[in-house]
Amino acid sequence: MKTYAAKPAEVKRKWFVVDAQNVVLGRLAAEIAKILRGKHKVIYSPHIDTGDHVVVINAAGVRMTGNKRHNKRFYWHTGYPGGIKSRNIAQILSGLHPERVLFKAVERMIARSSLGRAQMRKLHVYGGAAHPHAAQRPEDLDLGARNPKNRRSAEV
Repeated sequence: MKTYAAKPAEVKRKWFVVDAQNVVLGRLAAEIAKILRGKHKVIYSPHIDTGDHVVVINAAGVRMTGNKRHNKRFYWHTGYPGGIKSRNIAQILSGLHPERVLFKAVERMIARSSLGRAQMRKLHVYGGAAHPHAAQRPEDLDLGARNPKNRRSAEV
């Protein structure tokens, strides 16, 4: 018996649209990473990009469990002496680019290689409800309804 390996010409790509409003960030990012890699397909091969395109809307409305929204901090250094800076998730979500929280969460779950970069090019994240991908006729994918733990009500 031979092991099946998918060929790039055999891959049929679909488009999915996911509404991130009130969905838990980590659970959402894990499912999106699985779809981008193609692990939900029977033709999955780890060395071939078999994933689908994912359009995420309302990324500014993602939720965190516990106190992560205010306590979890992201640090970076400016390159100057004493130049360490930080922000928490609440500051990022209320800032100019709230979609970066979800983008970085998914990016950190994908391999850091040329294959991973090709998979990340199929992720399209938007902070609001509008997106320019209607011509691709994306299918609705309700990740919040798959498990009661995936969706949280409005936080205090």
